Amino acid sequence: MKETTRARVAAIVGAAKNQKKISSIYDYSTSCHRNISASISNGKVEGYDYTTSSFFSGSSNNSLDFYDYNNSKHVNLKMNGNKFDGYDYDTKKYFSGTINGKNISLYDYDTGTHYNYSI
Repeated sequence: MKETTRARVAAIVGAAKNQKKISSIYDYSTSCHRNISASISNGKVEGYDYTTSSFFSGSSNNSLDFYDYNNSKHVNLKMNGNKFDGYDYDTKKYFSGTINGKNISLYDYDTGTHYNYSI
């Protein structure tokens, strides 16, 4: 999964779990803040990545699926309590993770690596 896609997933998960708009996240793998906004409202996912100047959005009542306009691909994303999982149509690989408060851990099956974020 692309670095930018992982960061978008983390921002969406953070916004959904904490029920608030996210304006940036910290990416521990790159040791930097990423300017990404994400919000969940009325069953809609909306976000903007200032790093790539691109939108991502989606709408569904039972999932957090979104379309990544930077990659021109869909990403399936579902949450169940503190856990989430999904599928990246760009890399054709799965991912999964957990959220604990403001800390998000994502395992990318494409790279075989855990990535950590905070909101």
